[in-house]
Order: sequence, then C-alpha cells, then structure tokens
Amino acid sequence: MTDISQVNELDDAKFVGFVGKNRLALVDFYADWCGPCQALKPVIEKLSGEMKGKVAFGKVNVDHNRETAGKYGIMSIPTLIIFKDGKLVDRLVGAMPAETIKKRLVRFTE
Repeated sequence: MTDISQVNELDDAKFVGFVGKNRLALVDFYADWCGPCQALKPVIEKLSGEMKGKVAFGKVNVDHNRETAGKYGIMSIPTLIIFKDGKLVDRLVGAMPAETIKKRLVRFTE
C-alpha cells in the first residue's frame, strides 16, 4: 500500500505561502467539470505519495480562484506549474502519464 496522498487544496489566500514555504512545489490548476483534470487527479495523488518529502503538491480550482489563475495565465486546464524556491521553473499543460511528470520534477530535486 502506498502512502496516503498529500495534495493541498489551495485558494488565492493560501497560494503564495504554500509556494514560498516549500523548496519544490507542483501546483495543479484544475476545475471539477474538466474531464482531463479528473483523469489526472489519481496521477497527482500517486506522485504525491512517491515523492513525499521531496516535492509539495497543491491544487487550485480555477473557477474559485480566478486571481491566482489569472496571475499565471492559465488558459487551458489541467495546467501543472512547478515552483522552485518560490519561482516558476516549469509548466506542463494537459493530462499526461505519471512518469512524464516525475521526470520533469526530478530535474529540480538535485
């Protein structure tokens, strides 16, 4: 059995603190009505268990947090943004396999 996933639900108010306090963070910008977003949800949860202690995982509902979504120019969902030391370092758009996401994250863990 894998670790229980730890994907933090973020809103406009919590977002800056979450990205700032974690050395490496992946934030999933999604919406409840988005099919590809729902398909990506278990992938993100699995990765959060596998990479526990190395990467912090968060998610932002774009329908409820328009300020943060607008700030990062979210035009398509799902969009995954990787932050290192509070700075945007990578962006992935669309649902993709766990291995693809993990390879992008591992580049920033070393």
